Amino acid sequence: MALIPSIFGGRLSNVFDPFSLDIWDPFEGFPFSTSLANVPSSARETSVFANTRIDWKETPEAHIFKADLPGIKKEEVKVEVEEGRVLQISGERSKEQEEKNDKWHRVERSSGKFMRRFRLPENAKVEEVKASMENGVLTVTVPKMEEKKPEIKSIDISG
Repeated sequence: MALIPSIFGGRLSNVFDPFSLDIWDPFEGFPFSTSLANVPSSARETSVFANTRIDWKETPEAHIFKADLPGIKKEEVKVEVEEGRVLQISGERSKEQEEKNDKWHRVERSSGKFMRRFRLPENAKVEEVKASMENGVLTVTVPKMEEKKPEIKSIDISG
């Protein structure tokens, strides 16, 4: 399986990864208007949903997911394992409270809900998933089952 760099934004995506439920946006990075005034709130939330970046690394012992979630408290994040070995990471970044006298010059930080889902491989121990959050980085560790090595039975040769 080859990692293919996306021409939109330079990120790496594994096009052939059967475990990935990643959403690829072919228009990401295009120079469209960044004004959110005419965009419905559901579309803005979808963009937050699609822009939550998560790394998935496999070690001999576990699958490790890391997500940068700056400004989000651990109480605002949910990590769940659904039926069918689907890991779901979701949460919501609240909007900053607006005061009557405030005048905004620029709003670039996103707010709203986000959700990412990953189908875990069969060797994942879904009942032993652990999650921790430190300095705005969520780390989810999914231990792997030990591979059963085939038993080799020696047969005596008579004669």
